[in-house]
Amino acid sequence: METAFHFDITKKSLHSKARRGRFHTPHGVIETPAFVTVGTNASVKALSSEDVLEAGSQVVLANAYHLLLGGRTEVVEKAGGLHTFMNWQGPMMTDSGGFQVFSLGFGKDHKVGRNTTLFPGEGSSSEMRARDVYTPSDIKILEEGVIFRLLSGERMSLTPEKSIAIQERLGADIIFAFDECTSPLSGYDYQKEAMGRTHRWAERSRNAHTRKDQALFGIIQGGEWQDLREESVKAISALDFSGFGMGGYFGKTKEKMYELLNFVTERLPEQKPRHHLGIGRPEDIPKLIDAGIDMFDCAAPTREARNGTLYVSNGTISIGNGEFREDFKPTEEGCGCVACSNFTRAYLHHLIRGKELLYYRLASIHNLYFVNNLVREIRERI
Repeated sequence: METAFHFDITKKSLHSKARRGRFHTPHGVIETPAFVTVGTNASVKALSSEDVLEAGSQVVLANAYHLLLGGRTEVVEKAGGLHTFMNWQGPMMTDSGGFQVFSLGFGKDHKVGRNTTLFPGEGSSSEMRARDVYTPSDIKILEEGVIFRLLSGERMSLTPEKSIAIQERLGADIIFAFDECTSPLSGYDYQKEAMGRTHRWAERSRNAHTRKDQALFGIIQGGEWQDLREESVKAISALDFSGFGMGGYFGKTKEKMYELLNFVTERLPEQKPRHHLGIGRPEDIPKLIDAGIDMFDCAAPTREARNGTLYVSNGTISIGNGEFREDFKPTEEGCGCVACSNFTRAYLHHLIRGKELLYYRLASIHNLYFVNNLVREIRERI
């Protein structure tokens, strides 16, 4: 167990599994619940580290797979690690590359991605066909690890040991065990097979981990089946990780996702932090927190901002629509972000229609501030 980290639960909700806490890391304390800002390639797109901090972010997550490509890991290491390289002095996480096992494998074959979490019904023909497929077309999943075919035609392997070595060289405060993130269209038998592989990779990841100034989280898998998730909780909990990541897809409807998430958190050790990988839109956040999740990352707020979708208290607006051409109100009344404090909807409309680069910065700051402020308000109510 790493000695540089400890998690204190300071408050518990009387009405749900929500809890408030403080996760101590070498680069500061994370006040939980916390939204984790995604900076996949050691950059939050369109924003400086100062922008990210002023938007209320506590933690930034980068991705080990992307930072392995093109020899970037060596450059980051020579710079003194991710914190120095990108001038972010707060806590950092790195993903293991396990999500790319899905996104570049079955995700590509099944035409589903991180945001295609939900499906309208069960038993579709495409789903049934997918359940019979055990080999993705562009990667090879072996017991030893995964072989990726890059766009250049080259092949690159990633094993639990290699993933941990990369993450140790990158130097984030919180790192994840290498896992196999499975497709929501994979059936029970494949989910069980992949889960067993994830458990064996988790043990190898733990054995490869050497840095005491990095907390290693194990990842719970098992798809949409309670018995598999319960088995995964038992196996990963037994390996004495510093915390837990909720991995993979939790069902084809949001109701199923929250039901299964509550099922899992009920069975996890209470004294360790829990992180949900890849979910964090405003409508999801209250229910994630109610289910007992302490941290969650999501690229949607900044990606949707760049694409013209801005968050407001009653949902979203598409700022490029003509109705905002002469709308001289801030994006969100009462919002304290730099965009709302200084500019109008009409100006952001003008920027996006003119494809001005300033739009991407202002819009990204707004959505990031909106999400961080939402989480802060919920945290203060617990």
